[in-house]
Amino acid sequence: MITIDFDALRNIGLNNQIAAQLATLDTAPGDCLMRITQLQREGLLLHDGSTEYTARPLPRLYEDELAVGDWVVARSREHGEWWATARLAPITEIARRANDGRRQLIVTNIDTALLVMGLDDDFNPRRIERYIAMVQAADIAPVVVLTKADIGQDTAARVSQLQHRLPRAIPVIFLNALSAGECEQLAPWLQTGQTVCLLGASGTGKSTLTNSLTLARQSTAGVRKRDGRGMHTTTTRSLHICRDGACLIDTPGLRTWRPDTDEQTLAATFDDIELHASRCQFRDCTHLQEPGCAVRAAIDPDRLANYQKLLRDVRRSGQTPLQRIAERVRWKTLERAAAARIRQKHE
Repeated sequence: MITIDFDALRNIGLNNQIAAQLATLDTAPGDCLMRITQLQREGLLLHDGSTEYTARPLPRLYEDELAVGDWVVARSREHGEWWATARLAPITEIARRANDGRRQLIVTNIDTALLVMGLDDDFNPRRIERYIAMVQAADIAPVVVLTKADIGQDTAARVSQLQHRLPRAIPVIFLNALSAGECEQLAPWLQTGQTVCLLGASGTGKSTLTNSLTLARQSTAGVRKRDGRGMHTTTTRSLHICRDGACLIDTPGLRTWRPDTDEQTLAATFDDIELHASRCQFRDCTHLQEPGCAVRAAIDPDRLANYQKLLRDVRRSGQTPLQRIAERVRWKTLERAAAARIRQKHE
C-alpha cells in the first residue's frame, strides 16, 4: 500500500483530483507519493512535503515527458536509492511548440501563472498578451506582475496602458521585486496548497521575485546596457516553498514561444476582439481594410495585430509545409494590396 502523508502533501499542492488517481495505479508497500521540484541531467529532485530526495526515473517514464510540478510514485531501492516508477496525469500543463512543431512541456499542475515583465526598456505589451493566451489555453489563471516599479520609465503611463489594453478580469500588479512589503500584493495567490509559476523573458526579475517570496537563493544578474535585455541567468525550472505556504516554480526566460492551442481557444483569450467581430459589416471580415469593421474601430491596433500574428502561428502549427508556403503567399498578397490602397489615397 502506498504511503501518503496527506497533511504534508497538501502543503505542496496535493488535491483530490491528483489523489484520486492513486486508486488506478499498481503500487507496492513502501511506495511514496512525491512531487518533482527539479529536473537534472542525471535524474530528478523529489519532495514528499517535508524532505527532498534525489531520484532517477524508470526508463519507461521517458516515454512521457516529465516536468517540474509533476506528481510521481517513488520507491526506495537498495542502498537508499530512490526511483520514480509512475507519473500521475497532470491536472493542468503549460506547453509550447518548437520550431519543428514538436510539443515541449514547461510546467504542470499550476493554479496561477504570474506573468512577469519589467517596467524598463524591455516593456512589451505584445509579449504579455502572448503569455496570457498561453496560460488561458491551459485553463490557468493569469496575473500580470510588472517589476522594477522603482526604476522603470513612465511607470504610471505604462501601467495605465496595460490596464486599458487587457481585459479587466486580468489583474495587473506593479511592484519592486526587491521589497518584501510590496510583494505582499501577491498574497491572494500564494495561499497554502496553491501552486504558481513565473513566466517571462530573461532579466524581468523572476529570480529576484522568487528570492523575495521564498527562502531560495536564485542567482540574479543585471540587464545589458545597450538594449535593456536580460542575460538568461536561470537555466533550469525549480519549485520552491513560499513563506506563506504556496509552491512557486521559477522558470528560465522564454526566448521563443509558439502557442500550443487551437483557433477557438485562442479566440476565447481575445474575447474582446471576438465580441466586436460580431458587429462587423461583413461576416468574413479579416479586420484589415474592410469598410464597416467594428474591430478596428474599437480595439487597440497593436493588440489586433498581435492577435492576427498569434492566429497565423496557431494555424501554421497544424499545417503541412506546402500549406505553410501557401499561407505566406496569401498574407503577402493581402499586405501588398493594402499597401497599394494606402499609396493611392496619398497620391
